[in-house]
Amino acid sequence: MIQLKSHTRSLTVAAAAFALACSAGFVSGQDHFNTKGAPASVHTAALQQALRESLPFDDERDFDESRRGFIAEPASKQILGAQGNVVWDMGRYDFLVSGDEIDSMHPSLQRQATLNLNFGLYEVVPDFIYQVRGFDLANMTLVRGDSGWILFDVLLSSETAAAALALANEQLGELPVKAVVYSHSHIDHFGGVLGVTSVEQVNSGDVAIYAPSGFMEEAISENVYAGNSMSRRAGFQYGRVIPSSPFGQVDSAIGKGLSAGTTGLIAPSIVVTEAFETHTIDGIEVVFQNTPGTEAPAEMNAWFPEQKVFWAAENITATIHNIYTLRGALVRDALAWSKQINAALYEFGLDAEVMVSSHNWPRWGNARIQEVMRTQRDAYANLNNQVLFLANQGVTINEIHNEYQVPPSLQNQWSARQYHGSEFHNSRAVINRYLGYWDGNPATLAPLSPDESAPLFVEMMGGSAPILVKSRELAAAGSYRHAMELLNKLVYAEPTNRAAKDLLADVFEQLGYQYESASMRHVFLSSAQELRNDVQPFAMPRGNSPTLARAMTTSQWWDAVATRVDSLAADELNFTLNFITPDTGQSFVVEMSGGTLSNIEGYIAPNPDATITMNRSDLETVIMGQATLGSQLQSGVGTVTGNAALLMQLNSVLVEFDPSFEVIPGTLVQ
Repeated sequence: MIQLKSHTRSLTVAAAAFALACSAGFVSGQDHFNTKGAPASVHTAALQQALRESLPFDDERDFDESRRGFIAEPASKQILGAQGNVVWDMGRYDFLVSGDEIDSMHPSLQRQATLNLNFGLYEVVPDFIYQVRGFDLANMTLVRGDSGWILFDVLLSSETAAAALALANEQLGELPVKAVVYSHSHIDHFGGVLGVTSVEQVNSGDVAIYAPSGFMEEAISENVYAGNSMSRRAGFQYGRVIPSSPFGQVDSAIGKGLSAGTTGLIAPSIVVTEAFETHTIDGIEVVFQNTPGTEAPAEMNAWFPEQKVFWAAENITATIHNIYTLRGALVRDALAWSKQINAALYEFGLDAEVMVSSHNWPRWGNARIQEVMRTQRDAYANLNNQVLFLANQGVTINEIHNEYQVPPSLQNQWSARQYHGSEFHNSRAVINRYLGYWDGNPATLAPLSPDESAPLFVEMMGGSAPILVKSRELAAAGSYRHAMELLNKLVYAEPTNRAAKDLLADVFEQLGYQYESASMRHVFLSSAQELRNDVQPFAMPRGNSPTLARAMTTSQWWDAVATRVDSLAADELNFTLNFITPDTGQSFVVEMSGGTLSNIEGYIAPNPDATITMNRSDLETVIMGQATLGSQLQSGVGTVTGNAALLMQLNSVLVEFDPSFEVIPGTLVQ
């Protein structure tokens, strides 16, 4: 990487950031806080009890399905890394085993968290399909081919993937891996690939890797450019800074949490490009269905026609998913998602006898499968259609989450509950997709920043004392969202006001207890921790991976460097650079002008200020953050002609991002 002007530890521009942004560092933050939180208030407890009485808890089919086919679990609940570090620990969730009612947790979320205690090897279809569950956020699905295993999704970390495969081989007889299928472009489904195969095995043709069209581009691009911010926000969504306890992190909706091991990527050897495409993999006929624009921009389902098994990837799980994910990502298309489920229903679901997903547990029996598929189809379509129904009557993005309601018939279906996504942030996402973030009111088109407007609000309310009095009254009455509105203004106006921060933390805590969505719970509880304890400095949660660096294009790397340019500092800096990678036959023109760094592939500038020639294979060390462009050139790796000093000029305007930046005012350690 080009050296940055900060004197703190050098970070990878993008290769690691993309892997890190959707991961939360499963065991990070546990040493900072104890597992005791404030008890649920009488208002929260009453709300939870009312939910226990109104939700369809007599429907226990999910429990029967989640236990079906259990074969064995490993001897230990922990999976360790090469240095003895804990990569995964299911023992953190033992507090859920008793089944006691927990008032500090939405009862529906407690039910989901209990179901996700699955841990071990399960038989799905005798002598054909098996799953290892509870070893990571996702499941590893193993299909027995004629001569070995076909692995559908290989978890987030090499350590958990290797442990999952080892358990299957121990219990079922050791078989070689013949193929790996990446269902989609999120790292919890491909990051563990080096735990089950190697680059050499794939290059030799011993192991084939299948992926949907657009996989490599999407696997890299989603998290590269906003990687630092996305990683910080992912810590909130997945509860990185809060311990697992009845008062903290309890579940991640589609699994318990994210492992903290090493990640990698091997490029697919076979890319599925057609809407429906049939392949024979180690003697097994598989029909892939490309489903772009659903849970991921590049994703695919699979159908085993002979066995009548439908594999739903992450398009159908035991929850309503995110249309907008709180870690940050492009808004997804709820209508397209619904239509792809409908296509799968009519192509495969009418005949399916088993439905398997890359998260949660399978379903058996055609009637049950159609029920779940229709429920999820209708849930995403209803979200899209009813939000637009309300928006076309004037309901705005700042009101929709208080207006949109899931129909009662869907609320009574467990597979339509809001554990991962929520009707609150998903409904706002639909409006944002169609109409953008503006609510139509000129007062909100170019508003003051909160730290600019808050002091005036506080002044007009008579200062902090009456705000604290009123906020305590509201909190005591259970009006937590009203109290939050007042206290948020006060904390922005007075970031060092300890009483305000502590009271806001108390309010956030009760709201976190009340939300069904694990993502929303974690955001509120994590924010409460930071208000009380300040932001604890942390490094990026994962190390750099050579395979991830190789996956990134040179143009993507330059684009990522461009996001670090301090535009005002660079405004008088102008240069044109030719960048040539002989081993790949590529050339790039890199220009700095208008305070902006840009690049284009396939051109050579006629009169550049400098030309850098470096093999792409040598650039990968730079992309991984293990060297700088300057240090490579100084050591004789590559050449530079022309004005070499422009690299120093570029270095002077690049900024290193702090992965523990402040989100809530007054929470940075001083």
